[in-house]
Amino acid sequence: MTRDITTRILHADRLGAVEHGAILKPLHIATAYGYATAEELTAVFQGQQSGHVYGRQGNPTTQALEAKISLMEDAVGTVCFATGMAAICSTMMALLKSGDHVVASRFLFGNTASWMGTLSQLGCEVTLVDATEAVNVEQALRPETRMVFVETVANPRTQVADLEGIGQLCQQRGLLYIVDSTMSTPALFQPKAVGASLVLHSLSKSICGHGNALGGSISDTGLYDWDKYPNLMPAYRKGPPTAWGLLQIRKKGLRDMGATLSAEHGHRIAAGAETLPLRMERACANARALAEWLEAQPLVSKVHYPGLTSHPQHARAKALFKDAGALLSFETVEGVDPFEVLNALDLVIKSSHLGDNRTLAIPVARTIFWEMGAEQRESMDIADSLIRVSVGIEAQQDLLDDFAQAFATLNGSRNQSGMTGTK
Repeated sequence: MTRDITTRILHADRLGAVEHGAILKPLHIATAYGYATAEELTAVFQGQQSGHVYGRQGNPTTQALEAKISLMEDAVGTVCFATGMAAICSTMMALLKSGDHVVASRFLFGNTASWMGTLSQLGCEVTLVDATEAVNVEQALRPETRMVFVETVANPRTQVADLEGIGQLCQQRGLLYIVDSTMSTPALFQPKAVGASLVLHSLSKSICGHGNALGGSISDTGLYDWDKYPNLMPAYRKGPPTAWGLLQIRKKGLRDMGATLSAEHGHRIAAGAETLPLRMERACANARALAEWLEAQPLVSKVHYPGLTSHPQHARAKALFKDAGALLSFETVEGVDPFEVLNALDLVIKSSHLGDNRTLAIPVARTIFWEMGAEQRESMDIADSLIRVSVGIEAQQDLLDDFAQAFATLNGSRNQSGMTGTK
């Protein structure tokens, strides 16, 4: 019997033995683990039997979370990290070497784009392309290309990558295909469906949902043939080949880099994940209603949301995703400072986070994308007036009313000064 994702997440912990009959995995805070014999310790250390040796490589609590995420992504395994950025950086450091080449979307989240610049300084060249068309990825490929990295929905401009086309291309060329599905979440989309090799999440966002924990994960879908990957070390080519990639990521990424997810945060994320589908259903409905409302406002010049028919990749998003997501952004008309809009909002919180139960908004160009400079922002289509909104699960009318009163205040101010906005 195939059960719905909501049911499977809720009962994931009970698929294995849970101490004392607890209905969810308890919190384990031990740093080290002891064994009755040296032989048993050695067997665990060498990976010949399951167990834990040292907390830097995980513990029973984070292991349970990894099993839950693997279930959500229909993956063969998952490794968790302290943050989403830790998952990205550690994975690439574990799998790449000097002289390798990476093709990535030019619409990447600001911190991820910053990491790509750092990766270039370490001897791995990175080519950024418009990933909304697979042909752009194909034209950037080289003999030394090892992986392609894209996001399902770009943050903050919501471009939707040509996920199927890129997946087919990577399969044909034998390339590792890494998909950051943070904005989509497993509730809306499984990247395995488009041929993703590895699926990345910032667990701090919607999967946790409550803004009270940091975490990241990388899941192996089982679709990639690791026997053909040239950078795998002989020590990790043991057991079934489907496990080789994650083993090297866990050892050379998690263990060596030390970006360990704490047991406490792993426990909070696992609990938050139980309501992911329910929260996403509400947040997506709110986002769609808000996007449609904003599109009709005279002080708004553009609204970016895949659920709108005006979005360039609307048809693609509709075909791939269960819903269009909880992230949107909009640009104000000339003469309207985004600070004015944000300061007029009462319910909406001015914050840089995403995927929270509460609706959050931020002026993009002067905060999270400020460091990269005007030229790079222009190349990523980030307007100076762009406001990003991470839509929460508030009562929909309360959310719309807050934006309505804010825009009414702005309209009143502009009318008093003799200014008018035009679409």
